[in-house]
Amino acid sequence: MSFIEHDIADQERFNLLLLEPGEIYFEDYSVTYFPKGTVKADKEKRSQKGHLKICSKSVVFVPKVLQFPILKLPLKSVTSVEEWSGGLFSRLDKDKVMRITSNVAVKMKENNIIGPYSFFKEASDYTFQLDYVSVDDCLPQICQLHRASTLPPGEQTAMINAIVLSRQSRCKFNTSWLEDLYEKIQFETQGDRILPLVNNPGRIMLTCKRLYFQPFNNIEKVPVIKIRLKDISRVIKRRFLLRQIGIEIFCKEGAPCSHIYLSLPTSDERDNLYGTILDQKELMLEQSSQDDMMIKWQSKYLSNFDYLMYLNSQADRSFCDLTQYPVMPWIVTDFTSSTLDLANEKIYRDLSKPIGALNEERIQKMRERYQEMPDPKFLYGSHYSTPGYVLFYLARIAPEYVLCLQNGKFDKPDRMFNSLDDTWANCLEGAADFKELIPEFFEGKGEFLLNKGVSNFGIRQDGQPIGDVKLPPWAKDHHDFIDKMRAALESDFASENIHHWIDLIFGYKQLGEEAEKADNVFYYMTYEGAVDLDKIQDPNERARIEIQIMEFGQTPKRLFKKPHPPRFTKDGPRHYSFTTVSSSSQENEEIEVKAEQSVQSAESSVASSVQSCLSLEDISALYVTHQYTLHKSGVTGLQLTEDGCSIFSVSQDTMLKMYSLEDQRQLRSFNVSNMALSSCLVMPDNKTIVVGSWDNFVYFYSIEFGRILDALKAHDDAVSSVIWKNNILITASWDSTSKIWQFTPSSELHRFDSAVFVGQLDHEWGVYCQDVDETGSLLVTGTEEGQVVIWNVGSLYPIAEMRAHEGSVNAVGISSDCRKFISCGSDCLLKIFDLETQTEMVVKNLGYQIHCVVWCNNLSLILCGTDLGQLEVWDGDKATLVSAMKGHSAPVTSLEVRTRCVLTGDKEGKICVWKPMWQDS
Repeated sequence: MSFIEHDIADQERFNLLLLEPGEIYFEDYSVTYFPKGTVKADKEKRSQKGHLKICSKSVVFVPKVLQFPILKLPLKSVTSVEEWSGGLFSRLDKDKVMRITSNVAVKMKENNIIGPYSFFKEASDYTFQLDYVSVDDCLPQICQLHRASTLPPGEQTAMINAIVLSRQSRCKFNTSWLEDLYEKIQFETQGDRILPLVNNPGRIMLTCKRLYFQPFNNIEKVPVIKIRLKDISRVIKRRFLLRQIGIEIFCKEGAPCSHIYLSLPTSDERDNLYGTILDQKELMLEQSSQDDMMIKWQSKYLSNFDYLMYLNSQADRSFCDLTQYPVMPWIVTDFTSSTLDLANEKIYRDLSKPIGALNEERIQKMRERYQEMPDPKFLYGSHYSTPGYVLFYLARIAPEYVLCLQNGKFDKPDRMFNSLDDTWANCLEGAADFKELIPEFFEGKGEFLLNKGVSNFGIRQDGQPIGDVKLPPWAKDHHDFIDKMRAALESDFASENIHHWIDLIFGYKQLGEEAEKADNVFYYMTYEGAVDLDKIQDPNERARIEIQIMEFGQTPKRLFKKPHPPRFTKDGPRHYSFTTVSSSSQENEEIEVKAEQSVQSAESSVASSVQSCLSLEDISALYVTHQYTLHKSGVTGLQLTEDGCSIFSVSQDTMLKMYSLEDQRQLRSFNVSNMALSSCLVMPDNKTIVVGSWDNFVYFYSIEFGRILDALKAHDDAVSSVIWKNNILITASWDSTSKIWQFTPSSELHRFDSAVFVGQLDHEWGVYCQDVDETGSLLVTGTEEGQVVIWNVGSLYPIAEMRAHEGSVNAVGISSDCRKFISCGSDCLLKIFDLETQTEMVVKNLGYQIHCVVWCNNLSLILCGTDLGQLEVWDGDKATLVSAMKGHSAPVTSLEVRTRCVLTGDKEGKICVWKPMWQDS
């Protein structure tokens, strides 16, 4: 049984999972809460007794009566915290009443039921009377944390860390908790206890007989955790969030405390604690070398499961760290047969290939995309082990962990772990799903497969509530399923081939040329040593990278630099052949899908929604008045400020740049991400730029302050397009979705409201481009496989779907009268459709590709950027080419149209400004 399964039964009503991941709980005050509307006459009747929890990013009220919900007030939404002495309270209440005003309140665990959080987004007052202390005892601390909440994420973290350090320096270890007053203190420091999604700071004390951990709050069941040194069986150094600062201690069976995972401020302090523990005479470790364990496994004294668990532990995988949860392989591929014949080699997965390479058509497209990528290159935009994937499997037994990770929401019922067959199929066919399994599939009772009514996960589209996971026909029940999965893992086939999988996950095929040959290249930040957080001085940059680490997951530490030897068998290793998996019946069809096409197409959907006021005379007289090159790679997004003075551009070189047309010089250059940027748009207030990136995030950049205000983990693969209309943000991605977000730019100077998820539009293939009509009610999307889909944004339902192109859709655009739309593809076809009937009105084979389009408002003219480096003008009614103007020597990849001005950017980073001849240049 994993730590999470153990932890579920021990959960108190309030626990750290109700906070944001990594948020710190400081103090607890006994209070009485008076809900809004309470009057003096019914003060006692309506009041709620409970405890007020002061946390680093929120204030949480936990009522004693279970029927009342827990109330969380996020400090970033709080507008005021003050002592209050209104008419509701008598003189006896003086100095004991505090009022908090917040724009958001989160209600959790009403009637003590675990379910999605309720968010109330309106300004309201929350009044608390302190039972035993005065307001002055807690108000300064809340105000200090409130000030921290107004800062950008990195600076907020730095200020909170300073607050924690200040508090910790005043807290000494209480020596009265020593079991033996004659124990000699060997080492003392500060550190955090690490649990899944939770860090709890405290004081670490090592004596000659015991290890102690004293938390600074009262969240633990005991005030001090005590571990006898003679009970310790293993001590392992750990990498935590890509930093060598962790240490995990395991105890022998039957010990009062089974294990503890600690992180220390620096690697030097961790090493000092590790070395001091090993120096103690009381310590009696049970350790075997890696070579010894390998020989035991090869000789069959150690099972496949136990050996893989040992390798996971050696590679820094821990049940306490969801970013490095132990990873296990898919072994069986047959989840539909009535019986499971373990002697039949056809039921097994090819263990010499990563999940992403099992489907030949899918991996071929990824290889092509990989070749076109700038460095650092990667094949897979998502990992095989992430916190989200772990909790995808464990949601039924760990709903609070899911809510913590997903901001108080469960996934859509039909997207949950509902069926083994469906999950395997998605791993095989999905555009961004490469997840492996977890140890719970091979050990334990299979409780994670059952829905015991711990929480209400919702209703599926077929009208059925979320129940137990649908098992394969060959499994009698969840116990039998686990037994047979374990039998498959220990089978002759697995025993003779599991070393190939070890090479991929823990071995020589994890990095470098061998990883490329094995199609085993993931995003560089997931690898050990790729990022040194200690050398990053900017707290905001550091916070952003830590968030990415949490989202992407981490590749295990590499344990072997040479091929792992196979297990010993009586007859020697056998050789198996596999049927190539194909997602299409046309197995020999050559389909060219390049990553650059997706990036080039992203800008079309941004540009086409811009209000353009060029007249026919203006367009016919356009010429290049100015050109410049600031980017080192292809331009993927262009935006002109409302005053027409500055140009913002983004590129595959990861940079956002601001250029002054008046001064003709670069004003600003900002490295938004460590990966290519795909699209950008300037908000109407001219204060915020929204940027889409290949790292799956959408960034919100402040023009005024020159920094990232927020980073939204929007998708599971690269973001290909961002568009905004009427306070609705629409993001598209290679993960086969477009997502709808509520996003209203704030008019207040020091306030930023994050985008709120509204809904998701699922496609069969990655979305390369999109455009929305002027009302924001109709959306047209284009995919990598040539499908064009028309969506009703309000209902989130598709209106129509058609196969418009052979190959990817580069660009789509909706006419201003909302009667027609254009699509251009990698097949060199230009098509115009009737939006209502989806009738093809125009089909033109150009012999070259169009990468971006803008349908000029109030005109039938369409501006296009082409492979030939030309800006073309087409008549949308007559389907004729009006003019073609040469401005670039490379393909035009982005296009922006504004009043009396056109901007174009190309694949080599050049940007051109076009104006009518009669205008001053």
